[in-house]
Amino acid sequence: MSYHEEEKKRNTLRLRELLVDMPSYCRDYFRGIEPTTAERTRLGYARDLRVFFNFMLETRPELNGKQMKDISLQDLSAMGPRDLEEFLDYVSYYVGAQTHGELSNGEKGKARKIAAVRSLYKYLYRREMIPANPAELVTTPKIHEKAIVKLDVDEIARFLDEVESGDKLTKQQQAFHKANKTRDVALMTLLLGTGIRVSECVGLDIRDVDFNNNGIRIVRKGGNESVVYFGDEVRQALINYLKDREKIIPVSGHEDALFLSMQKKRLTVRSVENLVKKYSESVINLKHISPHKLRSSYGTALYRESGDIYLVADVLGHKDVNTTRRHYAQMEDDRRRKAASFIRLREEDPASEPGPDSPNKDQKNSESN
Repeated sequence: MSYHEEEKKRNTLRLRELLVDMPSYCRDYFRGIEPTTAERTRLGYARDLRVFFNFMLETRPELNGKQMKDISLQDLSAMGPRDLEEFLDYVSYYVGAQTHGELSNGEKGKARKIAAVRSLYKYLYRREMIPANPAELVTTPKIHEKAIVKLDVDEIARFLDEVESGDKLTKQQQAFHKANKTRDVALMTLLLGTGIRVSECVGLDIRDVDFNNNGIRIVRKGGNESVVYFGDEVRQALINYLKDREKIIPVSGHEDALFLSMQKKRLTVRSVENLVKKYSESVINLKHISPHKLRSSYGTALYRESGDIYLVADVLGHKDVNTTRRHYAQMEDDRRRKAASFIRLREEDPASEPGPDSPNKDQKNSESN
């Protein structure tokens, strides 16, 4: 299996594990939404619905002593809009049933959880399994767009210099750096030079790199394949790394992976996140840098150079250009402001405009008299 097929398999098995303790109608629900959702989305919905069911068990007196699988359709029907609004307040801060740790949610977390609840109610109502859909009457929390955190040109240069030199790392980190220098340079240069997602990056196989066309074949969110092209810097970094990669004997099952860990297994998303954090902390002040911030840096640079929002959306793999537009709205506004100076309706006559030392109109009239 490819990396992405393995991921689908793992997510499917995780979902089945979660469904064991959930009410039986949840199995019908997840089968019903399978054709229109990705397995990662369904897994996220299952986790969020477990939080909702635990909320019901904690707050509904009639459910005292019951388990999650005992929550009936009648129990769901008894929940009104105010109960669902109380759920949104509940997830602001709660104790996880599985981890027993303290958890919290901001605007995006609340919106995601109520979206899962709304999807369940919508499915059940459409199939006439419940008489009403109270989730329709609940307002989704407003999400305030945050300013894009990105690296400027100087920060990108300092970041890549640190990846290459490792001068500011601890002695222990420098030992790992020496063994993985070409890999890390290739990895960070690829992320910054193509704007691909970290999940797309770790899923790359050696055969996905095409040096004849300077392109990589990636699997986007949703499973669609796409080819992204790279420049000379990325090309050289990948060539340097692959020379070292040829000397490594991977663990069985990881032979095709492009980027390998110290354990000779495919790098994980978490590993790449930790690498970005390690290299950025010592050279970039006041910014928390993640792989997604590297992606934003690429998108910003591409939009600044091209001015083509549709090109940026296509290269970044956004299905809806409005997603791209929201992210780069500030830059679009700056470009619109500059447009005001591009058009001149009448040519100015330099002679008609008095200079700073020129006499004013009254002075000219008095001199002529």
